[in-house]
Amino acid sequence: MTTSELYDIWVYLQAEPLFWLTLTIGAYLVGDWCYQKSNKFPLVNPVAISILIVSSTLFIFDIEYERYFSGAQFIHFMLGPATVALAIPIYKKWHLIVVNAKAIFVSVFVGSCFAVVSTYFIANGLGISEKVMLTMLPRSVTTPIAMGISEVIGGIPSLTAIMTITTGIIGATFGAFILDILRVNSASARGFGIGLGSHGVGTAKAMSQNAEAGVFAAVAMGLSGIVTSLIMPLFMRLIS
Repeated sequence: MTTSELYDIWVYLQAEPLFWLTLTIGAYLVGDWCYQKSNKFPLVNPVAISILIVSSTLFIFDIEYERYFSGAQFIHFMLGPATVALAIPIYKKWHLIVVNAKAIFVSVFVGSCFAVVSTYFIANGLGISEKVMLTMLPRSVTTPIAMGISEVIGGIPSLTAIMTITTGIIGATFGAFILDILRVNSASARGFGIGLGSHGVGTAKAMSQNAEAGVFAAVAMGLSGIVTSLIMPLFMRLIS
């Protein structure tokens, strides 16, 4: 097969939505294979690996994100049903949530406030511009909510998405190490902490390792999004 024929095949494939869907799924399978082969070593994060593979492909072949997304948007669509499906394990563990309701709400409120305030002071300390700072403020909640908050307060939603996903990957990668150092052994506490700090990525990891941890991670992810949405307007008034 000649170079010209290979090029024609590539041009045809990149125009097909199915190709980008296959690439996305294949990249994650490669990342998951690496994760399993490393005996689930936290630093070998399958999400980070799949993002690296896909982004490298788009960069090397100069593919516009819109073309890629036209094929991979089915996965984006499935995020909604997948998030709603978290209600099932939450319902099954509802009695545990009720018992720990006070601790849950206090932790979510304190954690959400700390995430916003610490981001603000760190950004100010580093001399980051106001636009980028506003983009960073909601990075500790799940991506769709973070992008919505960013747009309302004057940030850059697309950049917020990148920062939010990066925060989730870092939290899911190093969260277990930190919890081990702090000697937090309770599955519910570990899951809650990872969900609060790492939102969707952390919740997915917690759910794959322990059902109870996954439930509390999902609760933390959902409540932190609500609380952050409520406190952000008050915080914006305070700093203005």
